[in-house]
Order: sequence, then C-alpha cells, then structure tokens
Amino acid sequence: MQYLISVIDDQSNPGSLDKRPAISEFNERLIADGYWVFAGGLADTDAATVIDNRGEQPVFSDGPFVESKEYLAGVWVWEAPDLDVALALAAEASKICDRKIEVRPFQ
Repeated sequence: MQYLISVIDDQSNPGSLDKRPAISEFNERLIADGYWVFAGGLADTDAATVIDNRGEQPVFSDGPFVESKEYLAGVWVWEAPDLDVALALAAEASKICDRKIEVRPFQ
C-alpha cells in the first residue's frame, strides 16, 4: 500500500535546518529497502498560489490556503506492506528531519 508522508513545520518552533545530510542518508536507505516512491521539499509558503475555480471566474490568491502557524514543508510517498511499517518509518523520519510527520494511506 502507498502512503503520503507529510512533513509539517511550525513557524513558531521550526525544525532544525542542518538535517539535510541525515535526511539524504535516510532517503538512501528508503530506496535500498524498497519503500521509496517519491519525495520532495517545498518552497516557503510565501511562494504558494491558491486557485479557486469553483465560481464563474478563477480566483488566484498568494500564500497558503489557510492561516496557520503549521505548514506543509515537504512530502514523501512510500510503498509499505502495512500501516505499522509506515508508522515505524515515520517515527524515524520525524526524529531525523526534526519535524512532525503525518501518515495517510492513499485510497
């Protein structure tokens, strides 16, 4: 089963910025162990654009879609045999990248 792993940062208590070497090493292990599908870090929220085209005209807005101190900083997509494996990897990922992690299975 595939899982979306969301990396959540906090503007009032951001994670450490010196974690990239450890994250790269973790990613290499995910690849070697067959869990890796995709991953990517995201630009700051001030680079975001929200599009709402549910009305007559599309509305484009700068910034994140909600006002929050927490924001999505990056994502992984993992292939894991079950939720327990995904959660164990996510606990390790949270420690390595010094941020909260959300795990959600794809439907």
